Amino acid sequence: MSQAPRIHIIGELINNAYARARKAWEARDVTGYQHLAKLQSDAGADIVNLNVDGTQKVSVRVAEMLDFLPIVIPAIQSATDVAISFDNPNIEYHKVALKAFDRSKCRGKPLFNSLAASRQKLNEMIELIREHDMRCIVMASECFRPDGSTGQSLDPAMSYETIKRFVDLLVTRAGRTLDDIIVDPGLAPVGADTYGLVNIGLDTMQLCSADPHLRGLHFSVGLSNFAWGTPKAVKPLLERAYLTLASRVGLDYALANVEANSLPLPPEDPLVDRLAAALQAGRAAAGESVEDAGFRQAEKVMDICSDYISA
Repeated sequence: MSQAPRIHIIGELINNAYARARKAWEARDVTGYQHLAKLQSDAGADIVNLNVDGTQKVSVRVAEMLDFLPIVIPAIQSATDVAISFDNPNIEYHKVALKAFDRSKCRGKPLFNSLAASRQKLNEMIELIREHDMRCIVMASECFRPDGSTGQSLDPAMSYETIKRFVDLLVTRAGRTLDDIIVDPGLAPVGADTYGLVNIGLDTMQLCSADPHLRGLHFSVGLSNFAWGTPKAVKPLLERAYLTLASRVGLDYALANVEANSLPLPPEDPLVDRLAAALQAGRAAAGESVEDAGFRQAEKVMDICSDYISA
């Protein structure tokens, strides 16, 4: 049996989308956060993501987050020495988090999650990354448009150009190396992807991996997005199959659940080839709309799900 590819895991369990994290947040229970951090580092996570933002099930005000960060970050650092990913689009979140963060207790650089073309105070974010010697995640699913505006990227070439622009900004203005930069090409639910976004992400990684000037750049996705809406029996298997496929074009990190979907499937697992065929079916032929191809991809995914449920 061939060995599954190695994917570095950014543990995603400290997120109010998960019941244990939500319970810890509602009680402001730092021991709950310590447990989740240690659980993930013990399971092999290279980085622990810290996201205390609101979800559909719980409302969180910015002031509440900022008040809690100086309490929870030292507690997490007393439980594990893995790097922490500070995950929020608000720069004040990062400023407060970095004041509470003790670099001497961490065996890796802190991670700024994330930069994107549409971020407010983008220049200030880049300066913060330089000042605190951070790694960072760059969202390639948003692009810089020629007219100066920003928007969703629906073309791998546009995502590629956005990545090159961010790399230039981060190298020249923040003193980053390519090893400090992790690109998120975007990942849509594979069973409802009528814009071809999964394939755009794969093609974006392939374009970057073929560019010698970008050698050393890393790639990550929010893995739990991929099989959203599919039956629980097959969801983690589809996600793990995606890891195996995406590793072939450069994926080497993933924001993932260490208890469910963080280990890629072996390359010879039949699900890997079936998923590859479903994604190939999602590529529009000449004269065909992207939506038509997306529905065909969805049908293939539904067939996979049906077979695994009935097995």
